[in-house]
Amino acid sequence: MILELKNIYKNYYQGNMEVPVLKDINLSVEEGEYIAIMGPSGSGKSTLMNIIGCIDTPTSGEYYLDGEMINNYKDKDLSQVRNKKIGFVFQNFNLLPRLTAMDNVALPLQYAKVNKKQRKEMCTRVLTMVDLEDRVSFKPTQLSGGQKQRVAIARAMVNNPRILLADEPTGALDSKSGKQVMDLFDRLHEEGVTIIMITHADDIASRAKRVIKIIDGELIEEVKNDNQEVTDYE
Repeated sequence: MILELKNIYKNYYQGNMEVPVLKDINLSVEEGEYIAIMGPSGSGKSTLMNIIGCIDTPTSGEYYLDGEMINNYKDKDLSQVRNKKIGFVFQNFNLLPRLTAMDNVALPLQYAKVNKKQRKEMCTRVLTMVDLEDRVSFKPTQLSGGQKQRVAIARAMVNNPRILLADEPTGALDSKSGKQVMDLFDRLHEEGVTIIMITHADDIASRAKRVIKIIDGELIEEVKNDNQEVTDYE
């Protein structure tokens, strides 16, 4: 078991009013799984993703990653977990506009204090993996949307994280670029990467092996996805 959430609650405060967002979430993820989390706006799926990604902490409950309970870790320790164990892919790429593709991908390695020569080797490897070896010196303004997202995926994978978290990874892409990104996710999954993806689109979720639905902060359904053939991508 790579990840386990036990009785997770998350409440926010608006003034003196306590607002429940997640309610008694229980979720187990095996290493190498490919999971899609679906839910309408305001359902709590982004809050759930933030807790899984150690960006936010639960109000109560237990979060186990690699067998260790981490929801009581201090900020410094959580930063280490984010840097070494979790890769993030966002809808809007979150690339630094003044940096080349190579330098954007190298950022997690700089934070991890990897030496310059090794950084270059590791970045070249993942940029080749996402078919951008001929774009290493390009800046984001010189790249298409699909290429930007592939740079973001390379950045997420450069530290060999245990888990890849993707938040609406095709939301800002046209259908062709979106399909290329999803094909890349399929390839990463086949190579053993654990993927947890937020999406609102049924056709994107159909790429995952397991679909989890969340409504009003509660997990209401888990659907095993046997059909991986996607013919209607929009």
